[in-house]
Amino acid sequence: MIVRMSKVEIIGPKALLLEVLTVVQQLGILQIESDLLKRVNAGAAPHVRCLVHDEASLAQGLLYEELLHKIDAILAGIPEDSVREVYLPPQVAIDSVAKLAPKHMESCESLIGRREHLRTELRQLNRYASFLSDTEPLLREVGPDGGLDFVAVEVKSEEALEQIRRLVARLNRERYHMQTARRVAGTFIALITTEREKLEPLRDALRGEQVPELSLPPYLEALPFAEKIVAARRRLTELSEAVTAAEKELALFAQRWAPLYRKVREWLSDWIALHQTSASLFETEMCFVIYGWMPSEALAGLRKTLDERFAGQVVVEEKQILEQDLERVPVVLENPPYFKPFELFARLLPLPHYASFDPTPFLAIFFPIFFGMILGDMGYGLFLALAAFTIIRVFRKRPNVQSAGKILLIASVYTLFFGWLFGECFGEQVAEALGLHPICFDRRKSIMTTIYFAVSVGIVHVSLGLVFGFVSALKRRLRREALFKLATIVLILCLALLAAAFVIPGAAALRKSLLVALLIAGPAALIFGGLMAPLELFKTLGNIISYTRIMAIGLTSVLLAYIANELAGHTGSVLAGAVVAILLHGVNIVIGVFAPTIHSLRLHYVEFFSKFMEPGGRKFRPLEKTQ
Repeated sequence: MIVRMSKVEIIGPKALLLEVLTVVQQLGILQIESDLLKRVNAGAAPHVRCLVHDEASLAQGLLYEELLHKIDAILAGIPEDSVREVYLPPQVAIDSVAKLAPKHMESCESLIGRREHLRTELRQLNRYASFLSDTEPLLREVGPDGGLDFVAVEVKSEEALEQIRRLVARLNRERYHMQTARRVAGTFIALITTEREKLEPLRDALRGEQVPELSLPPYLEALPFAEKIVAARRRLTELSEAVTAAEKELALFAQRWAPLYRKVREWLSDWIALHQTSASLFETEMCFVIYGWMPSEALAGLRKTLDERFAGQVVVEEKQILEQDLERVPVVLENPPYFKPFELFARLLPLPHYASFDPTPFLAIFFPIFFGMILGDMGYGLFLALAAFTIIRVFRKRPNVQSAGKILLIASVYTLFFGWLFGECFGEQVAEALGLHPICFDRRKSIMTTIYFAVSVGIVHVSLGLVFGFVSALKRRLRREALFKLATIVLILCLALLAAAFVIPGAAALRKSLLVALLIAGPAALIFGGLMAPLELFKTLGNIISYTRIMAIGLTSVLLAYIANELAGHTGSVLAGAVVAILLHGVNIVIGVFAPTIHSLRLHYVEFFSKFMEPGGRKFRPLEKTQ
C-alpha cells in the first residue's frame, strides 16, 4: 500500500544546522526537497533564500573529498577480513589520517603493483612449466647427447601435427628426429631433435609454415632444453614465495590500518553527504529552513526527537500538500506480511503515482485465484506446495527466491481448492479412483460452461478496475474522466445482464430496462469520453474477452493430464506406465507453473491495471547514513 506522506518544514538556528542534519540522517526518514527553491523565491517567502556556504566550509569539503578518494584507493587493494574494532573517534583522528594517507596510498599501490606483476609472471610461467613437464618424457626418450638441441611446438589438432611431420620429412637429408605426445589440456606437442648447427634452418622452416615455436621468458631461452625445466620449477617456487610475502605484507597493513581507515571513511562519507545536502537548504538572517517529505506516521517521532535533543529550538511544521505538489510527492510502498512477497511482481511495473494505488494488494488477492483457476488440480497443488516449502527452507538468504517460494505456496493452496471444485487430481482418472467428483463442472466436458465462467470473471475483474479508476479520477479531480469510467461500468454491466437475460429463463422482463439503461449510458460515455470513447469501449470489451485464456490454458492442462493417464494405461506394463505418467505429468507441472503465472500477470498488467493505475511515482530517497 502507498504510505501517506507529509510535506514538512524544519526551522532552527543556523548554528544547529549540521547537528539537525545529523539527527535526520540517523533517523533516515526525511527526503529533502530542493525543488521548493523556485516557489520560495517566487514570493511565497521572500525573506528566505538559498543557503550559501562560506569559503572555509567549501575548502574543507574539497579537502575531505580528496582524502576520501585516497582512502578508497588504499582500501580497494587490501584484504577485507579484518574485524578489529577502533574506539578512537574519527573526527579526532582525521588530521593524523590526512597526513598518513598519501604515504600509505603510495606504499599500497607499489606493493599491489609488485604483487600483480608477480602473479602475471607466475600465471605465464605455470603455462610454460606445464608445457615443459609434458615434454620431459619425450626428452628422456631421446637421451643425453651433447651435440644435439631441441625445438618444441604445440598445436591444436592432428592435422597441424601431420603438417609438421611432412616438414620434417622434407628435411630428412639432415639429422632430424620428431616425437609427439598429447597433452592433458587436449593439444599436441612435438619435440624435434637436431644438431645445434641445424637448429636455425629448422626454425626458419617452421616459421615459413607458420608453426609457432614455444616462446619462453628470456632467462629460460638461453638455457639448454634439458635445463629449462629445472630452471622453470625453481623460478616458480621463487615467485610463489614472493607473492605470498607480498600478500602477508598487505594483510599486516590491513590488520593494523584498515579498521581506522574504514571508520574514517564512513564518517567522511556522512559529512560530505550532509555538506552536499545543505546546499539544497534555505536560510533567513538567523535561521535555517529545511523542506522535505517524510512518512506521516514518523512525523510525531521526529518532533519528539528534535524537541528532546535541542530543547524546543528546532520546530517541525507539517505543510498542506497542494494539488501541484502531487506530481512531486515521493512514493513508499509498505505491505503486511501476506502481501509482501507479491512486491516481487509489483516491482516489474513502474512506481505508481502517489494519488494512484499500490498494485501489490491486488496481485496478492487475485493472482493466486487466477493461478488456481487455470491449474486446478489437487495432485499438482500438493506437489507445488512441497516444492514451495523446499524453496523457502533452502533459500533463506535470498529474499527474491524466498518471495517466489511464498507466492508459489499461496498459489498451490488455491490450486488445491479449485482442484477440489473441479474434481481433478493428476487428471480425472486418478481423481475418480480416489472418489473425487466435480462439484462445479467438469472442465474437459463442459467447455461452454468454462467459457461463461472465465468471461464472468473478466467482467467482475475489469469492472472492479474501472471502479478504482473512477475513485482515482475523483481523487485527482478529473471529473470528466471519472464520469466516463462510471458510464463504462454501467455499459459493461448492462451488456452482461442483457446477454444473461437471453439465456436465463424468466429474465425477459429485464430486457427493456437494460436497453433503456444502455441508451442512457452509451451517449453519456460519448459525451464524457470524447472522440476516443468508442475505441476505449471496444478495448475494454476486448479486455474482458481476453479472460477466456483462463479456460484455454486450464483446458490444456486438463487434456495433458488426461493424455498422460491414457498413455500410461496403454503401455501394458506397470513400470513403463509409471515412467510415462511421471514424465508427462512432470512436463505438465512445469507448464502448469509458468503458463498460469505469465497469463495471470498479463491479465493484471494489461487488462486490470490499465483501468486505474497511474505510473510515474518518485522513489522515496531519504537522507541516510552511509553503510
